[in-house]
Amino acid sequence: MMELQSSAALRFFLGFLLLSMANGRFVVEKNSLRVTSPDKIKGTYDSAIGNFGIPQYGGSMAGAVLYPKQNQKGCKEFSEFGIKFESRPGALPTFVLVDRGDCFFALKVWNAQKAGASAVLVADDIEEALITMDSPEEDGSTAKYIENITIPSALIEKSFGQILKKAINAGDMVNVNLDWREAVPHPDDRVEYQLWTNSNDECGVKCDMLMEFMKDFRGAAQILEKGGYTQFTPHYITWYCPQAFTLSKQCKSQCINHGRYCAPDPEQDFSSGYDGKDVVLENLRQLCVFRVVNETKKPWVWWDYVTDFQIRCPMKEKKYNKECADGVIKSLGLDIKKIEKCMGDPNADSENTVLKEEQDAQVGKGSRGDVTILPTLVVNNRQYRGKLEKGAVLKAICSGFEETTEPAVCLSTDVETNECLDNNGGCWQNKAANLTACKDTFRGRVCECPLVDGVQFKGDGYTTCEASGPGRCKVNNGGCWHEARDGHAFTACTDNGEVQCQCPPGFKGDGVKSCEDIDECKERKACQCPECSCKNTWGSYDCSCGGNLLYIRDHDTCISKASGGGKSAWVAVWVILLGLAMAAGGAYLVYKYRLRSYMDSEIRAIMAQYMPLDSQAEVPNHVNEERA
Repeated sequence: MMELQSSAALRFFLGFLLLSMANGRFVVEKNSLRVTSPDKIKGTYDSAIGNFGIPQYGGSMAGAVLYPKQNQKGCKEFSEFGIKFESRPGALPTFVLVDRGDCFFALKVWNAQKAGASAVLVADDIEEALITMDSPEEDGSTAKYIENITIPSALIEKSFGQILKKAINAGDMVNVNLDWREAVPHPDDRVEYQLWTNSNDECGVKCDMLMEFMKDFRGAAQILEKGGYTQFTPHYITWYCPQAFTLSKQCKSQCINHGRYCAPDPEQDFSSGYDGKDVVLENLRQLCVFRVVNETKKPWVWWDYVTDFQIRCPMKEKKYNKECADGVIKSLGLDIKKIEKCMGDPNADSENTVLKEEQDAQVGKGSRGDVTILPTLVVNNRQYRGKLEKGAVLKAICSGFEETTEPAVCLSTDVETNECLDNNGGCWQNKAANLTACKDTFRGRVCECPLVDGVQFKGDGYTTCEASGPGRCKVNNGGCWHEARDGHAFTACTDNGEVQCQCPPGFKGDGVKSCEDIDECKERKACQCPECSCKNTWGSYDCSCGGNLLYIRDHDTCISKASGGGKSAWVAVWVILLGLAMAAGGAYLVYKYRLRSYMDSEIRAIMAQYMPLDSQAEVPNHVNEERA
C-alpha cells in the first residue's frame, strides 16, 4: 500500500512539474524571410528560427528555393532517390522546402544538409501560429546527427508554403533572403545575456553538449566580460514541490528548504546514486560563486569555477560533492566562508533569497517568454535559437551591439586569451622554480603537469605535480627539501626512479617541506663511550675523547694515543720484525744444507759407477785369478 502511495506521489510530482512547464508563456523567436522573386509573390514573411543548427545572427543569407519531387517530407535520405542539392559554382545556395510531419524536424534538416542544402524551410501542415522547431530528446540515434547540424532552418506558415510550392511548380525561379539582423535587439554598446544552465552532468547527450559549450565558450566570454562589453548572468531552474507532498520521500530527496526548491533525480532512480537535492545545492553554490566574484569585480571567474567543477567533480567518478567543490574554490582563491554564508541553511523551513530570485526570473517579462528549456540562452532579452556552439553564440552576442560599437573580438576570426596570467588559471605552480601546470589554448586553459628538461611531472595538475623518473632530482630537486649551509648542501631527493622524498642521514622530517637536523648527542644515537665528548653539528656531529685517547667513529670508541704507549708499540713492532728476520735466516740455512747434502749424494752415486771410492771395500777380481 505504501509503495502504491509513493508511486502515486511521484507521478503527481512529475506531472506537476510538466504542467507548470506547459503553462509557461513560450515566445517564438522569429527572423525575417523576404521573397525577392518572382515579382508576384515578392514581400516579407515571418518564419520561426529552428532551435538547432547555426542561425546566422547579425547577418543574412540569400538562396534559391527548391521543392523536391520525391521525399517531400525529408524523412529519408535524399541519396536514396538520387537527389542532390549542391549549388553550381556562381549559383545561389539551395534552400530546400520540405513538409512537416512523420519525423523529427531535426532529421529533415539533417537529411537535407547531407544532400548539400544550405538552409531548410519547413512548411507547416496545419493553419496555426508559428512554433519553434526544437530538437528531440537525445538518444543514441538522434544524438548522432543533432550535434552535427550546421545549417540554419526555419518553420513557415502553411499558407506561405503553398504560395512557394505553387510558384515552383509553375516553373518560376523563387529566390528568398533569410535575415537575422533584427533577430536580436541592438540598442547600445553593451550586450546583456543570460545562460540558464544546470550542474547536473548525467542527463545524457544534451548535458554533454552543454558541458562542452561551457568549456569552449569560456575564453570568449571572459574577453567580453573583462573588456566591459557584456554583462553576463547565470541562472538555474528549480521547481517547488506541492504542499501536500512536502513530507514525501520524493520531495525530501529532490528538494531543499522543505520542498521549496527542487530538481529532478539525475539518474531517475530514487533508490541509488545522487538525488535532486544534490543538484539543487550545487546549483545554489554556483550562483553564490557568481555573486561573490561579482562583488570582487571579477565576474568572469565564474566560468573558471563551473568548468573546473565539471572536469574535477563529475558524477560518474563519485566526486560530485561539497569536498570536491571546496577544492575548486580554494584553487581559484575564492572566499569559501562568503560562499557558504550566501548559500544559507538548506534544511531551514524558510525561503532562500538566492533561489527565490531564480524562480521569479524564470517567468517571462516583456518580449522574453518563460524559461522552461535547458539550456536556454537569452541575449538582450531575446531567447537564442540554434545550436549551443561557440561560433554561433558569439555571432548572436555580437549582433546585439549597436552598429560601429562592436568590440574587436566580434570583428576578428580568432578569440584568444591567456587565462594562465590570472591566478595561474587555478592550476598547480611552483613559483620558486617558475614551473606551472597551466597551459593556455585557443579553447581555454588546461591544467596539465609539465615536462621539464626531459623529466615528466605527474599529478592532477590542479593541486599536485611531482617530478618522476630518472633525472628528477635535477629539476628543482624533484620537489623535495634541500638546503645549503657553510659550504655543505643536503637534499631529500633520491634519484632511484621512485617519486619520493626522504630526508638524508642526520635529518628527520617529511622530506618535502622540511628536514630538521637530528641532535645525535641529545638523542644519544652516537658518541656514547664513557670517555667520549659529543658536540652536535648541522647534519652530523663531532666526537672527541678526553686525555690521550683517540676516537674511532666506526666503532664509537676511544683508544689510547699517549707517548709511552707509543714507544712500547714500536718496540713490539721491532721485536716482531727481528723474529721474522731470524726465522727467515734459519730457514734459508736449513734449505742450503739440505740442498748441498742432496747434491753430494748424487755426485757420489755417479762416480761410484766408474771408480771405487774411499768409502767402499775393494771387490776381488775372480776372473783374473782363474786365468792365472
